[in-house]
Amino acid sequence: MSWTGWAVVVLVAVVGGWMLFDGLHALITGDFVTPAGGTHAGRLGPWADLVSGIGGDPRSLLVKWTFVGYAAAYLISVAAFAAGAVQAWWAVALLAVLGLWYLPFGTVANLVVLVLLLTPSLRIRS
Repeated sequence: MSWTGWAVVVLVAVVGGWMLFDGLHALITGDFVTPAGGTHAGRLGPWADLVSGIGGDPRSLLVKWTFVGYAAAYLISVAAFAAGAVQAWWAVALLAVLGLWYLPFGTVANLVVLVLLLTPSLRIRS
């Protein structure tokens, strides 16, 4: 696999891995990981404002399970992509688009994933 393919795998592993950890943490402890001190103590990231903006509760059970489900799907799709499964390119691309709401890091990382997927060395895998 090319360096661009490995970069996709690493970025998805970081974003998906964190979301899986954070979602499971929220399901087990009752809340997502938040800063313990400073001006942002106890606050969720900017993604929570998007969820609230559409009328959702960022700390709801639905959002916690959404984190876990999305992250699991993303990690499974990138594992299939790394293994060379033909349709996995589309799954990774779709999940990267669906993860753009996860401000700020997820947005940036998923945009990079999408750009990398469109490079000639990876695009031919589709």
